[in-house]
Amino acid sequence: MDFPKDFIWGAATASYQVEGAWNEDGRQPSVWDEFSHEPGKVINGATGDSACDHYHHYKEDVSILADLGIKNYRFSVAWPRVLTYDSDYKGGAVKGTVNQKGLDFYKRLIDELEAKGITPWMTIYHWDLPLEFERKGGWRNRDIAYYAADYADLLTKTFGDRVKNYFTINEMPCVLGGYSGWMAPGLEVSQKEKLNILHNLLLTHGMMAQTIRANVSGAKIGFAHCGAASFPETDAPNDIAAFKKCVEAIEGVEGKYQPASGTGHLMEDSLTMWCDPIYLGHYPDRAFEAFKGQMPVIKSDDMKIISTPTDFHGQNIYQGFRAAAPETEGEKAQGFKIIPFDPYGQVTAAKWPITPRSMNHFVQFISDRYKKPVIISENGMSGADAVSPDGKCHDQLRIDFTRSYLAELNKAIKAGADVRGYFHWSLMDNFEWAHGYEERFGLVHIDYHTHKRTLKDSAFWYKDVVSSNGGNL
Repeated sequence: MDFPKDFIWGAATASYQVEGAWNEDGRQPSVWDEFSHEPGKVINGATGDSACDHYHHYKEDVSILADLGIKNYRFSVAWPRVLTYDSDYKGGAVKGTVNQKGLDFYKRLIDELEAKGITPWMTIYHWDLPLEFERKGGWRNRDIAYYAADYADLLTKTFGDRVKNYFTINEMPCVLGGYSGWMAPGLEVSQKEKLNILHNLLLTHGMMAQTIRANVSGAKIGFAHCGAASFPETDAPNDIAAFKKCVEAIEGVEGKYQPASGTGHLMEDSLTMWCDPIYLGHYPDRAFEAFKGQMPVIKSDDMKIISTPTDFHGQNIYQGFRAAAPETEGEKAQGFKIIPFDPYGQVTAAKWPITPRSMNHFVQFISDRYKKPVIISENGMSGADAVSPDGKCHDQLRIDFTRSYLAELNKAIKAGADVRGYFHWSLMDNFEWAHGYEERFGLVHIDYHTHKRTLKDSAFWYKDVVSSNGGNL
């Protein structure tokens, strides 16, 4: 099996999940520092205070990337590490104070990547919002777009001569999840407020994209979306048609990431609700009927800003629903039915269903609808991984999982999807948000007591895949 020439093979991490050093060298608190320190919010009371201690082990981690032949590294910058804000200011879009020690860490990291011949892919925002902003309304406050543009301006003016690849925001639906109670800052707001937050996130993406384009010659810009990557039950035309209706859905089952038309409840990870404004310049028409009276205030230039041209679409894919042709009257009204997950089917350690076909038709749909090159910005699985008495970490299920997903991705490419790259999630085991340290997604095992790194069998397998451009799948 082969992938296109110059296919991008990489691995990914995120700042709060790996860096640690939560209060060192002038770093201010983020919403995740406050959330994780609140009793009962994270499993076993875990926090990202030390995480993988990447802040002090970055040279070792970059050496691991180099040894594995991974030439592309996706990482995020911790906003509160590089900019500090006065807790006494009131209102307005004011600039923060540059924390040079924080910037210097990312300079050292990029220096190390450059020395090892590894291309940096910078994610500007991966959820660690400065706590001071949440006290001013967080993503509910439209002004956050201006703060974020200042932040992007600092990063691109500082690193734009060497960093050319940018993700603006990672998984906007999960940022919205912070206002559904299960992510930081752990608030629960009305649907009208959620739609306002959705708009503010899109506006922020657009302003970041404009800033990057203005500051970085030759920049490649995208964002990383997420959500259930649905797929048709069969390749029969009626199932394919139902699948497309499913993927276009903007409404869902209340409290779940599951499409269901006619409910009036926003499906928070809808592909089209987030991506149509960015690529097509408008919200889906039916949004104004489905969410009548709840849609956000859209100012005159908002959609022009939101639809600032980008260069690629990042998609994080882990699992998906099976969609099939409708049978009942209710199903016919929405145009599809969802096939329930097999309760006896194969799952990951996180109890997520293993659905390789979610890397095929869904990717084709994105490529066809939006006419943008697709990069799989995250894909991987949680395993019950431990270091064996032989000193090694055997994780055959991760190898099988990744092989099966990449095989389906290859099918999508062969069918005509414009797919340019794949980033494995994650380079190393890390702090998995509200799940703490229960879930291990890494190619590299981390001992959280000693921070010892142990390469798993999957790391060596992935090395062979990368070196052969997928030929050793």
